[in-house]
Amino acid sequence: MEPPTMAESPTAEQLKSIQDTTVKMSTAEAPVEFFIDYWLDIPSLVIALVGLVGNSIVLWLLGFRTRRSPFSVYILNLAAADALLLGSYFVLCMWRIVGDLKDLDLALLGPCILGLFYCVGLSLLAAISTERCLSVLFPIWYRCHRPKHTSAAVCAFLWALQGLIRGAFVALYFLNNFHTFDLYSVLFSVHFGWFLLLTPVLCLSSLTLVLRVQCSSQRRRPPRLYLLVLLTVLVFLLCGLPLGVIDSVWIFSRSLLMPHGLSRLLVCVNSSANPFIYFFLGSQWRRRGREPLRVVLQRALGEEQVGGDGGRDTSHPNTLHELS
Repeated sequence: MEPPTMAESPTAEQLKSIQDTTVKMSTAEAPVEFFIDYWLDIPSLVIALVGLVGNSIVLWLLGFRTRRSPFSVYILNLAAADALLLGSYFVLCMWRIVGDLKDLDLALLGPCILGLFYCVGLSLLAAISTERCLSVLFPIWYRCHRPKHTSAAVCAFLWALQGLIRGAFVALYFLNNFHTFDLYSVLFSVHFGWFLLLTPVLCLSSLTLVLRVQCSSQRRRPPRLYLLVLLTVLVFLLCGLPLGVIDSVWIFSRSLLMPHGLSRLLVCVNSSANPFIYFFLGSQWRRRGREPLRVVLQRALGEEQVGGDGGRDTSHPNTLHELS
């Protein structure tokens, strides 16, 4: 069928043919455009879903199935921060793909919601590694003078501080005292300041633990709890740290070191990896048969008192008294 010329108007048949051709072309191009736009979001969603299940299992076991210890309180709150980050990311990303969430709205909700859980997770990791460092450097003082509810108080303070900071900015935004760009810049500045404060603390305390593990491994097997902390920090430095570095560079130079999709993918990997670290370190591969996840998690946290053969399990510390 020949297309209509400029001098004549198209007939109904020609209009229908043109419309069918356009629909076929758009249908063929849609999967390609979808893949180009969301090729990093799709694996991020899968990882976020897996990590959400893993962190939910840890929350269930530590919250309702085991007796809490000072260290398990930190792990419980870290799992909560990771689960909330992954759940929020999953909802926002799906809303952006299948809904009408604009990029500007995502850019505002990201620092407010995802940044909250990211900073809480970073703060909890810094608190965990700092406590382990203190127990190594000052064992007698730490054992005798550490307040009983330090873990719960520190976790509550970190959640409240980050929540109040972002709540204040959001309230000012809705009261029209902040423009969109001003809110965006201030949130990134606060994020950068918190990142700059805690990252050196995390690195120094982790380096101290590495030296401690290196020294103790020459005499006996290093405790699982030390390995748990070090692996968790290592995964954060590899997968969680790039997001903070990218935001810091963006504040000063307005340039991106890597695509946002890749940094979000790495953050999802970081928040999803911790449950697998716990269950991997707590497993005893030489034993036959399946063990309850509660027992495996307790062993990883150094809370199992009796081994399966009735003897004391000395491959890891039983309580905080043996960490130093």
